Amino acid sequence: MTNDLPGVDSVVDDGVLRVTLNRPSKMNAVKTETLEAVSEAFEKHANDPAVRVAVLTGAGRAFCSGADIAGRDLTAPPTAETIDAANRVAAAIRAFPRPVVGAVNGAAAGVGVSLALACDLTVAKESGYFLLAFTRIGLMPDGGASALVAASIGRTRALKMALLAERLPAAEALASGLIAEVYPDDEFDASVEALVQRLADGPSPAFAATKNAINDATLTELDEAFARERSGQLELLAGPDFVEGVTAFQEKRPANFRR
Repeated sequence: MTNDLPGVDSVVDDGVLRVTLNRPSKMNAVKTETLEAVSEAFEKHANDPAVRVAVLTGAGRAFCSGADIAGRDLTAPPTAETIDAANRVAAAIRAFPRPVVGAVNGAAAGVGVSLALACDLTVAKESGYFLLAFTRIGLMPDGGASALVAASIGRTRALKMALLAERLPAAEALASGLIAEVYPDDEFDASVEALVQRLADGPSPAFAATKNAINDATLTELDEAFARERSGQLELLAGPDFVEGVTAFQEKRPANFRR
């Protein structure tokens, strides 16, 4: 069974729900409707007895390069639509009653980090990397990233990632505890499939109980993070640093933050 959604491909195949961000020409940068489509795929199959495991990945050379700001109209008033859609994805993956594998096949930047870390087992290609790029355009992390990253690697490393907006290569992400495993690029697809099959063959009720128990113990601030990020991000979206950050991005020059 397949279901093609805006910028998202969704298929259930032999017990596996496969959700693929499919905007490879944009390095899978997401729009509001793309995020909503991902949520719908997970919500639709949350109670599907045929699904035993899920995989979230990207088409082409990237997992997700973040929100699509290339053509953003900076004169339009800011809205919370994309923020709410990102929060909905993280919540849907968290609530999904089966293990979810985040297969990071390349760059995971901005909200792409949130999508990857909302998954239960996040694995990456050796050439992949993680980048909280929000401050480069005068924004703060959203999509639950302030809770998801800190829960994985602690306050100090989370602040370094978020404030300095530096790439974290896959090997360093593994060493820091951000992700579960790194696979050589030429072994990535096969390794992901072996992991998915292992989960599909496992005891689904035990997996669900384990997932819920560990997430409840470690993501106690997730809902509060959604609210804090939404409030803070809306304020930043209305500020001059965001205008300068996006303008600099569109003009391919360094941003000049002076506030």
